[in-house]
Amino acid sequence: MADADAAQGLRRADAAVARGRERACAVLTADCLPVLLCDDAGSVVGAAHAGWRGLAAGVLEATVARMAVAPARLRAWLGPAIGAQAFEVGDEVRAAFVADDPVAAAAFTPGREAGKWMADLERLARRRLYRAGVVRVAGGGVCTVSTPERFYSYRRDGVTGRFASLIWLQPR
Repeated sequence: MADADAAQGLRRADAAVARGRERACAVLTADCLPVLLCDDAGSVVGAAHAGWRGLAAGVLEATVARMAVAPARLRAWLGPAIGAQAFEVGDEVRAAFVADDPVAAAAFTPGREAGKWMADLERLARRRLYRAGVVRVAGGGVCTVSTPERFYSYRRDGVTGRFASLIWLQPR
């Protein structure tokens, strides 16, 4: 995770947090889920790149912790990502989530063949945020794979660009 207030130059990370005015947090995605966060007081913002690996590793929980405010004072927004009807994963992905949280099994439905699952990345992110204490979550519901006129999709196209999701604190 990068802290934009302490950064001297750009760093690559799965998440960033900023407390200073006129500093932006950005996340680049094609099918992974961008998650933007802010607190009610307008004192801190965060952005996380929430692909399945990052979600399973706790990127959202780490971002919430780094924001250093009560999670109940945070709001989250979920951007466009690969939808549950298009995101087929193996048993190992499902196991990575269910081992830590048996309720996460509800985010998986049987895939087209044995050992495959259709994963609901958005539902997994909402569950992770809820467990971290962030209950006000908006956005989501837009599939990058099924909307080629609007979004890049690595799963759909094989080679692709990225789109940016940004959040910042306005100058006073």
